[in-house]
Amino acid sequence: MSTEIVRFDALTRVVHWLMAALVVTALIAGAGMVHWWGETMALRTLHMTVGVGVLAFAVVRVVNRLLRRGPGAFARLGPIERWVATGSEILMYALLLAQPLIGWAMVSASGGEVRLAGGIELPALVSTDWQLYERLRSLHTYFGYALLVVFTAHICAIAFHALVLRDGLLSRMLFGRTRVPPA
Repeated sequence: MSTEIVRFDALTRVVHWLMAALVVTALIAGAGMVHWWGETMALRTLHMTVGVGVLAFAVVRVVNRLLRRGPGAFARLGPIERWVATGSEILMYALLLAQPLIGWAMVSASGGEVRLAGGIELPALVSTDWQLYERLRSLHTYFGYALLVVFTAHICAIAFHALVLRDGLLSRMLFGRTRVPPA
């Protein structure tokens, strides 16, 4: 007989899935500007708007995570898996907070405007400095690749649990009625 799954609260689940969509959008828009389509004003505005959304939701997630501990460690994970899961969660939060701030500072250092959708303009984080801009641009690129790797590893780990182990881990973050598979 199966029992009801212990889940994260609704706010955590909603913000998690909204952030996933925003991160995918930011990564595609950023890669598109650099590798495929070029830096159009529309793509740049989309990337910056989504990046600020990622930053805002990351702050909400971190505060929520500190205030609401969630359902606890997944019982079917071993000690090494728990250590990896915790470390990757901390790394992902750090990247989700740092990457948008680095991008914002990078645009500021270039002397450009950080203009979001709807014409909202954010203040510069730093003064114009081309040497700083170059360092921040490199850092933004490296952190973008790091975020892509960590995000992909997260998706692969969840897919492994859902499709191979079938242990109900994904159910903790889903909506609707789900059941824990028998042990």
